[in-house]
Amino acid sequence: MLWLKSFHLIFVISWFAGLFYLPRIFVNLAMVPEGSAAERERLLLMAGKLYRFVTPIGLLAIVFGLWLWFGYGFSGGWLHLKTALVALLVGYHLYCGRLLAAFAAGENSKSHVWFRFFNEIPVLVLIVIVLLVVLKPF
Repeated sequence: MLWLKSFHLIFVISWFAGLFYLPRIFVNLAMVPEGSAAERERLLLMAGKLYRFVTPIGLLAIVFGLWLWFGYGFSGGWLHLKTALVALLVGYHLYCGRLLAAFAAGENSKSHVWFRFFNEIPVLVLIVIVLLVVLKPF
């Protein structure tokens, strides 16, 4: 089980790195001045590669998490809340894909300030998840 936990943590950390950085690229994309096609294309390339890279990493984090869940059982309210937060992160990840598609199509309607706030969501979720896992408050 320690191997499973280790791989789960490795993939969770890697997934979060992508979830932290991808919206930061969106901030920069939203700030690209009109006519800066090269900068826009470079940022779109970076965002696309990052999204394609962290998607399977997120799936592996979930697979190893489910494996642990089946190994230890699904008990405790903290684990139910953690599972709900992971589902929220999956939705966040998929929404990032939609935002990326909107940028690629030239249809982004959100400001860089909106993306700065959007960028903080996984940080807050991570804090709650770590506290739940370590403290198991309920």
